[in-house]
Amino acid sequence: MRELIDADRLPGQPHCTPEKLAAARRGLVPPAGWAVPTWPRISVLADAEDNPRGIIGYLSWTDVHTGLICWVHAREEPPALRALLSHALADLAPCPQTDAFVGAPPGPLGPGGLPRTRRGATHDALLQSGFTGRRQGCYLHCALPAEAPPTKLVADVFPCDFPPGHRLIIREAAEPVAEALVSVGTDRTATVYWIETEHTRRHCGLGRKLLGQALALLAEQGATEVALVVDDASQPCPDSQAAHRLFEAFGFTLVDQLWTYQHRRPRVPRTAA
Repeated sequence: MRELIDADRLPGQPHCTPEKLAAARRGLVPPAGWAVPTWPRISVLADAEDNPRGIIGYLSWTDVHTGLICWVHAREEPPALRALLSHALADLAPCPQTDAFVGAPPGPLGPGGLPRTRRGATHDALLQSGFTGRRQGCYLHCALPAEAPPTKLVADVFPCDFPPGHRLIIREAAEPVAEALVSVGTDRTATVYWIETEHTRRHCGLGRKLLGQALALLAEQGATEVALVVDDASQPCPDSQAAHRLFEAFGFTLVDQLWTYQHRRPRVPRTAA
């Protein structure tokens, strides 16, 4: 199963380990206000010789009647992808709505959304299964130098338990004005979970200083490459362009656009008594 998952691995993603796969089986942290979901259902598609051809993970929330396809991997083979999606939708039939590839930070099971170009067969299989898709952002990757260049320490650094990593905060007059959260994972890969500057303090160079210190910290901790997701589909255009210019200045390059999908079942009209 891990070989199927790693076949779709993007630059900067850690390899799928037994521990990471076991963690995925334990479920996702539900959005605020939602009930804890049932255990994820993981289904494997095998051929006549019992060799795995594909794997899909999905779950549902009973209190909101919503299904979620977390990930699907089948080496981009259209028949296997369609069979896996059909199986999951049949199992999620009580849910009037099913989402797929909802945005999340990069991890060993996927980059958050679906890489639209690199996984074109999965995109097509989702549309053929009745899903509608939309672009939600993009996946960026950067190789870190062996030795981090000297950088000015402008942020306070604190350990973070969830996700495990470090939080960097720049303060002015004791008030936080810029913040980043970064983490080093397996395979010497790292993730920038987010970087944000207070709206009134943007375009003052704080983001550049903060990102520089964050990348230096990751390099000191042994990371050789770092990935991040830019949710530019929901950002105003000027802010989106500024974010891309910032990341490009530090050597980040676009790997792929990320898409998310939704499937709605038609309502069955009620018949009069």
